[in-house]
Amino acid sequence: MVGMNSRTNSPVETWFGSKGKQSYTYVVEKNATTSFTWAFQRTAYNEAGRQYTKDVARLYSINVTNVIDGVASYCRQCAFETSGSSCTSCPHGHYIDKTSGGCSPCPSNTYLKAHQPYGNQACIPCGPGTKNNKMHSLCYNDCHFSISMKDRTLEYNFSKLANSTSFLEGPSFTSKGLKYFHHFNISLCGNYGKKTALCINNVTDIHILDKGTEFSKSTLSYICQSVMIPSEVMGYKTTVSSQPVSLADSFVGVTTKPTLDNITSHADYFPAKNGNLPDVIFFYRSKDVTQTCRDGRVTTIRLRCDPLKFELGSLSLPSKCPDGTCDGCTFHFLWESVEACPLCSAEDYHAIISACIGGIQRTTYVWRKPKLCAGGVLLPEEKVSICKSMDFWFKVGISAGTCAAVLLTVMTCYFWKKNQKLEYKYSKLVMNASAKDSELPAADSCAIMEGEDVEDDLLFTSKNSFFGKIKAFTSKRTSDGFDSVPLKTSSGTTDMDL
Repeated sequence: MVGMNSRTNSPVETWFGSKGKQSYTYVVEKNATTSFTWAFQRTAYNEAGRQYTKDVARLYSINVTNVIDGVASYCRQCAFETSGSSCTSCPHGHYIDKTSGGCSPCPSNTYLKAHQPYGNQACIPCGPGTKNNKMHSLCYNDCHFSISMKDRTLEYNFSKLANSTSFLEGPSFTSKGLKYFHHFNISLCGNYGKKTALCINNVTDIHILDKGTEFSKSTLSYICQSVMIPSEVMGYKTTVSSQPVSLADSFVGVTTKPTLDNITSHADYFPAKNGNLPDVIFFYRSKDVTQTCRDGRVTTIRLRCDPLKFELGSLSLPSKCPDGTCDGCTFHFLWESVEACPLCSAEDYHAIISACIGGIQRTTYVWRKPKLCAGGVLLPEEKVSICKSMDFWFKVGISAGTCAAVLLTVMTCYFWKKNQKLEYKYSKLVMNASAKDSELPAADSCAIMEGEDVEDDLLFTSKNSFFGKIKAFTSKRTSDGFDSVPLKTSSGTTDMDL
């Protein structure tokens, strides 16, 4: 049993049955008056007569090391100075290199065993989601956490939940009907790993509290528990706090997985309402060893995003375990708050584009429903852009269609007329060629009807100019793509060229 600054001692280790020779180490972490008491009891039952007379408990040796301004039982290897053989103390976060005898710094994200700084194995890796402090004396979470999902990365910031938060469980009653509460104090993260959750025992000093006397016993840790008795029950002016217990002395890690370092947070204790986001789980461990908890106590805190619970939100205990624990050693909490939601990113909103009205189009950004984020990026401002309405494009289409129709009509008329000319020329050419190849000789002259003058000859002539004759001589094909065929009269003179 160990007592600090008080007359009462608390058990820290218990053995049952026959045990062989073994060693036990207790680390004194506070600069305070500390007392150690070993108690031996042969049996827990009161029986007549003497039994178990041969059972004994024997202490072979007690070693005290690292005493400040005092005497220790023996000395360990020390680090040597760089310019001599004198011993020197290593700076914080450094271990003694067994090979060189000098001091070497621990790697990042590791903490150093204060009572055994020999070799690099003295640097213990930090758990997931944590990092070491400057002195490498512990690992803590700085209230920031990130996790990679299938299509995005979730970023969390729990800074607004970092301060010490008190929580009272529903009232319980003793066998005599006295009402009491289980009071929990939680410091979730941040503060560079400093423990800020305080639970006190003011039972022995309740009559002199007005004089400012310090409490006889207090527990400072990440999470602690005490029993609160209302003032009207005990008849005092203030609420009585007793039996403070530390539930979290060291930070184990932060993850979304239900199990870490043999600590399990059962999902069925707190059924999830929304499966879109995973719960972020904080794992802690306490060194307080009891008869029931041989390995100490452990605590898990589930952080769940709830946009409807603002600021600190609410803390709750499992319905299956009203006292927060089902076995007395593992405590479970659920913390629901909007501050437990991931930071908002560009993937949490989408754009809504309005219709083009009066040549103006507006783009508005809104959050996706349901909104499962907080803080982070802000919604972009509304964007206004110039656009062309459907009426404009309808008018453009009608105008273009009309122009195309007119152009098509004009081109149709043009090609139709040109085709008529080509058809006439082709027919003329065929008729002349047929007349030339006929077996009947061509008539020398046209028939003269009665009453007509024989001297009056009607001739169709088409004389070419000088340049036209040169052009006809060099090429028989005209500019319109057809061959030029000279047509002759019966007298043999050329009348027309086609």
